[in-house]
Amino acid sequence: MELAGISRPQQERLSHIDFRAWFIGQVGRSGLVARFGMGDAAATRDLALYRELAPQNLTYNAKTKIYTPAAGFKPIYQHKASQVLAALSQGFGEDFIGDSHPMLACETPAQLNSPELPILAILTRAIYQNKRVRIYYVSPESGSSRRDIAPFVLVDNGLRWHVRGFDRKRKAFIDFVINRISKAKLLDEEPEEHETREADIQWNRIVEMEVVPHPKIKHPEAIAMDYAMEDGVRKQNVRASQAGYVLRRWNVDCTEDHTACKVRSTSCGCATGLRCMVLKI
Repeated sequence: MELAGISRPQQERLSHIDFRAWFIGQVGRSGLVARFGMGDAAATRDLALYRELAPQNLTYNAKTKIYTPAAGFKPIYQHKASQVLAALSQGFGEDFIGDSHPMLACETPAQLNSPELPILAILTRAIYQNKRVRIYYVSPESGSSRRDIAPFVLVDNGLRWHVRGFDRKRKAFIDFVINRISKAKLLDEEPEEHETREADIQWNRIVEMEVVPHPKIKHPEAIAMDYAMEDGVRKQNVRASQAGYVLRRWNVDCTEDHTACKVRSTSCGCATGLRCMVLKI
């Protein structure tokens, strides 16, 4: 049997078996029953099907009634590192009913802020339905002001969430910090052609950055491993409007003499292909 002929719900359960066997080192019928709210017989069938698809992957312990990965284990699904780490640290799957718990001991940086869901819901509806939004935005420089915007994408810069869209007041595409929006109202208006994603030059322009270990680092091979560099260089394509976020998040030194990082905006020279240096952390 091939995966293409299996239903989506059963594929999700098979993927869960694949995941737990590979990263946790054990999977059993009781775990499937608890995770998916299924009966014992259905869980047994899923485990049998997985063994049919990958007979070399699992070894069964009759005493514990647990399957463990065999020496020749090869996953039958592609697991992205970002999804794996999120699953291990926060819980597997999209479980909105009940609490999600880490699958093993993990520690992540403290999340100092997260978007207010009522505000976020208005923004996501506007993006999905291609509508404008009236917001009241609090700026550190000018305080609160009313803006009519045409949002088209959410952006996570690693520290906080933004929404990017056309600001009719400034007549430009802007990144708005979602937590600074005090009120939001969905408008029954579609953006004009010059206010859409396709018209955002900086969003659509892709730039290539070349990142190399900082010259002051004693063992640059450690940094090369950190960033999966090839021949001592990490080449990364990013959207021009997001380049500043990437450089700050990676602690990149953009000064000509490599003495300090002066990234203050997306106009940093690194965004035009200048060879950058990663700061020693």
